Amino acid sequence: MDEKIQKDRIRGSLIGGAIGDALGYPVEFIDSYAGIQRKYGNAGITRLDTGQWWKSEDCSTGKAWVSDDTQMTLFTACGILNAKEKESALIPSICEAYIEWYYTQSGRRNKRFKECWIGDIPELNQRRAPGNTCLTALSEIIAGRDSHNNSKGCGGVMRIAPIPLYGVAQGRISDIDALDRLAADAARLTHQHPLGFIPAAFTAHIIYRLATDEHPEKETFRNYIQEGLESTQRMFANHAEEVEKFVSLIKKAVLLSDIPTDDVRAIEDELGGGWVAEETVAIAIYCALTYFENFERAMIAAVNHAGDSDSTGAVTGNLLGAAIGYDAIPQFYKDDLELHDVILHIADDLYLGKTTSYQK
Repeated sequence: MDEKIQKDRIRGSLIGGAIGDALGYPVEFIDSYAGIQRKYGNAGITRLDTGQWWKSEDCSTGKAWVSDDTQMTLFTACGILNAKEKESALIPSICEAYIEWYYTQSGRRNKRFKECWIGDIPELNQRRAPGNTCLTALSEIIAGRDSHNNSKGCGGVMRIAPIPLYGVAQGRISDIDALDRLAADAARLTHQHPLGFIPAAFTAHIIYRLATDEHPEKETFRNYIQEGLESTQRMFANHAEEVEKFVSLIKKAVLLSDIPTDDVRAIEDELGGGWVAEETVAIAIYCALTYFENFERAMIAAVNHAGDSDSTGAVTGNLLGAAIGYDAIPQFYKDDLELHDVILHIADDLYLGKTTSYQK
């Protein structure tokens, strides 16, 4: 694959995920689609909201805010790059990056965990609805205790895109199974239920396949989904019951994408709210497959429901952005996105495989 295409796909997946996150963040805690319609009109939220209406004080920046989903995604990327710079193991380095993120959320920066340059960015030191499971698990790790939370929330899967994206550059990945396991292990740091980390392996598999396909089409996307499911069944055979549940839900999402139906009904009645990882990924697969050739419609479908809209938007954006690349994403999304240039810089560092100096 041409190097320019590789770089564009990495950029597309990271920026696409941030766009989905920012589009869904204002409606994440609106508990019904009718409530979203009351706020944004009959079509729901369709453009990035730059007003931060849910904050009691006036803190509008003129940009649409990202949530903890994008924050943790960027720290995942920094953990990978730090490991490569030190020639150290990836998972411990990613864990240290997550601990650094944890301290940004507490207002107590820790000199021991201060190796990610993004930790000095003000927007990444703000609490953007951080997940309780992530915070609790990381606090246990800091205290030297094992975290056995048995959580299958979506906080593990929503942050793993940098793992397959780092592997996009030629020669970095010789075994896609190793990449899938790495994504699962990164999710398992905070989410120990099998359905908290198995969807992360599957999602990484699909992102990698889409990002490395020079001319991805809807049918090849279907093939990658099937391949990813088969890989999941083989890799996690010791969790047969959970794998069966996950595979069944993903297959349902694929079938729904072939049936003319109302997106809100398909998501809420058939796939769930996206609060747990298997539902988040199923919703993302449904939206990305249904609107494979229309990024805007995929984003709108992914966030306009009563569930975890920012996470379902983020994973949908990661998938579709990996397929179409940065240049194909509508400019109006890029113009209104907070931290656009920072995210783009991190994407380019993932492509280069090293941390470079960021200039505002």
